[in-house]
Amino acid sequence: MQRFYKSLLALFVFGLSGLAVEAQVADTSITSLDPELLNILNQTTPQKYKIADIKVTGNKYFDQALLTSVAGLNVGDEVTLPGGDNFAKAINKLWAQNYFSDVAIYLTKLDGNNISIEINVTERPRLSNYYLRNVNKSEQDDLGPKTGLVKGRVVTENMKRTAIDAIDKFYFEKGFRNVKVNIETIRDTTLENSVVLYLYINKGSKVKINQINLIGNETVNELKLKKQMKGTKEMTRLTLFPPKDSGGIANPSRYTFSEYLHDKGYLTFTKTRRVLDPYVRLKIFSNAKFDEKKYEEDKEKIIEYYNSLGNRDAAIVQDKVYSNARGNINIDLKVDEGHKYYFGNITWKGNSKYSDSLLTVILGVKKGDIYNAELLNKKLGKSISPEGGDISGLYMDDGYLFFQVNPIETAVYNDTIDFEIKIQEGPQARWKNVRIAGNDRTKEYVIRRELRTLPGEKFSRSDVIRSQREIANLSFFDQEKISPNIVPNPEDGTVDVTWNVVEKSSDQLELSAGFGGGIGLTGTVGVSFNNFSIKNIWNKKAWDPLPVGDGQKLSLRVQSNGRAYRSYNVSFTEPWLGGKKRNAFTVSFYDTKFANAYDYTTGTYTKAAADTSFFKTTGASIGLQKQLKWPDDYFSFGASLSFARYKLKNYPISQTLKLPDGSLFRNGFSNNLSLRLNLTRYSLDQQIFPRTGSNFNLSLALTPPYSLFNKNIVNSSNPYSWIEYHKWRFTGEWYVPIGKPAGEERNRQFVLKLAAKFGYLGRYNKDLEISPFERFQVGDAGLSNTYALLGYDIIAQRGYPVYETSDPRVNPDQQGASQYFTMFNKYTLELRYPFSTAASSTIYGLTFFEAANGWYSFKDYNPFQLRRSVGVGVRFFLPMFGLLGFDYGIGLDRMKNGGSLKDASRFTFMLGFEPD
Repeated sequence: MQRFYKSLLALFVFGLSGLAVEAQVADTSITSLDPELLNILNQTTPQKYKIADIKVTGNKYFDQALLTSVAGLNVGDEVTLPGGDNFAKAINKLWAQNYFSDVAIYLTKLDGNNISIEINVTERPRLSNYYLRNVNKSEQDDLGPKTGLVKGRVVTENMKRTAIDAIDKFYFEKGFRNVKVNIETIRDTTLENSVVLYLYINKGSKVKINQINLIGNETVNELKLKKQMKGTKEMTRLTLFPPKDSGGIANPSRYTFSEYLHDKGYLTFTKTRRVLDPYVRLKIFSNAKFDEKKYEEDKEKIIEYYNSLGNRDAAIVQDKVYSNARGNINIDLKVDEGHKYYFGNITWKGNSKYSDSLLTVILGVKKGDIYNAELLNKKLGKSISPEGGDISGLYMDDGYLFFQVNPIETAVYNDTIDFEIKIQEGPQARWKNVRIAGNDRTKEYVIRRELRTLPGEKFSRSDVIRSQREIANLSFFDQEKISPNIVPNPEDGTVDVTWNVVEKSSDQLELSAGFGGGIGLTGTVGVSFNNFSIKNIWNKKAWDPLPVGDGQKLSLRVQSNGRAYRSYNVSFTEPWLGGKKRNAFTVSFYDTKFANAYDYTTGTYTKAAADTSFFKTTGASIGLQKQLKWPDDYFSFGASLSFARYKLKNYPISQTLKLPDGSLFRNGFSNNLSLRLNLTRYSLDQQIFPRTGSNFNLSLALTPPYSLFNKNIVNSSNPYSWIEYHKWRFTGEWYVPIGKPAGEERNRQFVLKLAAKFGYLGRYNKDLEISPFERFQVGDAGLSNTYALLGYDIIAQRGYPVYETSDPRVNPDQQGASQYFTMFNKYTLELRYPFSTAASSTIYGLTFFEAANGWYSFKDYNPFQLRRSVGVGVRFFLPMFGLLGFDYGIGLDRMKNGGSLKDASRFTFMLGFEPD
């Protein structure tokens, strides 16, 4: 009977409130029922009881006070029995934590209206470890943090589902759309109440886009529409039997071979490609992975393309993504092209600053032009572009920051749309507060003097763009993170701007070894402090670790290979001499010695041999470069005065140049006092990886015409004691971005570089040979003569060694000692692509075509007789070490019948600078 009443009591309470009730006595060894607890069942009227004691059992990891708090039960609380829901709510709250596999509440004692209860919980097992099966180590490392599985946490069904969803998403993004995950739970016998999860992953085959079918495109070729889809590409195909899959929207029409012949498609590349597309499709560099987000973006691009063609009502009325018989996916897109529209009459309203005729010319849209909303908005300046040339730019460059322009369709008739363009000019705004933030090392005035956004001046959009360029060209900041925060103040017609910059290391350490130019193996140690502060050099507090922040440049460089070659260089540049104008002042000193240190009798390099045959140069220069205002302020003019003293001892500077007595010029001194004038226009957007702009430099270096003043110099024992010449150099470089991506894609943009360089060394007196110094050496990598310290300029050409003749048919590998030309031409074409534009490392690859040659005189000069080369290369710019480059060039004119490609190619590298 006791068991019967005990069971009946438990069933009754469970039925009313979801509770388990068990009567216990103080002595747990006696199994009997408390009659007072059983009387609760016989109550016809629910009674209120007060909780006198709460006990928690079964808990191993959770604190008793925590569980009672979660349950919402406290000593002193009143509960109604039978019929109350306090205990039911408590159980539901504990269940909701997902930490327990069983929860029960027992009544253990009744004393008057006071009851004691016991909360009994069975905790879920915890995760001691987990393993990902059937995937490689790399995928395990990537997947681990994404699954959300953490050792020591309670294992719940939600945890398992979350892990499966994360795995599905991980592989879905990689193109695996049929991933299956099975989880096996094994109890861990080494830890109490713990389990190990084994996740068996079957990712299946990678799913690619097999076919994109376009339906309803009657006026636009499907290949042109597919080209607009940048992130959704078809897989490579090579077959004689194109698949015919079903399950799509409709059977798309296919361009047949008979239609191809009827259209004379063999005369056009587009139609030939269209008829071959079902059979031959080469997509070597495209990824055929399906990405839902990119797919939605590509559908918008198709509509934008139709809009640019005048089909403003074009729409994708239906699309379907489905699997084909081989497990890949097909995409069907049904388009409604709508009608083609044209621009009608365009009128202006609200403009008082500029006339209708001027605005119409700048807009460049005429009646009868194909309707193109994107072009209209661009010409109106609705979206700001650095190129300018739009209506908004016209106003905003004259201070009209609050300018607004809105095109409104006034009439649509047949296929023509009339527009009224409403303009709100607003007041002219002026700069008020100009702030700079983020410059931790560089002094504020160094940045401020570069700005065109000056307080009190009229607002100008072009001044903002130009200021951003000037800050970037300082090379002290991350060029991709220079951002002006412009805040208009409509109340007083002013505008504030905060220039946000992020400092980067601009100093460079050069530790290198190179080989070239007949010098052999050469080691280099150099430092360049590009943001130096010379005025704080005696201030101990400013050394952290060096005095920096004033934008000055100090360079120290030592090169040597022991006895054969050594060089010392020191230079200092103050970019704003006087602090008020951009007048760059530079002073430098160098000393170098190149010796024939090889002793043929002993077969070693010796000091005695180095002291008996050498070429030594000591020189210094001082220069000033001034920014011009005309024709524009990208121009600058500079002048520098330099002196170099050459000392020769048993060293023939030229194998053909002879003295009046018939001997080679191999002993004595030569002095070179020259004035160099240069005119430069520099408009590159940045220095490290320029995308737009140009760099032109025309220079003339000349010495006094000593032989015209003193006729005896020609027949003297050393007519080159004071060398004379006039030397002309021209360099032109253009950088053109390929395509016009916006936003973050700008960092993945191809850039085309075109360069042309010319040089000519002339003489004043026809009776005197052209100077043996200051000539041009053409070929090789340009590593051995960074500062023209050996008395000549090196003009590098990738793919060729140094050559001495202007005839490209002569193999330079089989020539003797190189000679130095008095003229040269060089042309370069490079296609660059950035892999990284981060401040920590700028990396880009390139392909190049070069053509160059050198000549001894105008009589030999032939601008069409050039040595050609092609190749590939890569550049690394590391803030601490500067520029590092590798090139593999193939000399096209070095290739001989029966010769190998290896014989015509050269691998070269450059360090610190791009050689001429």
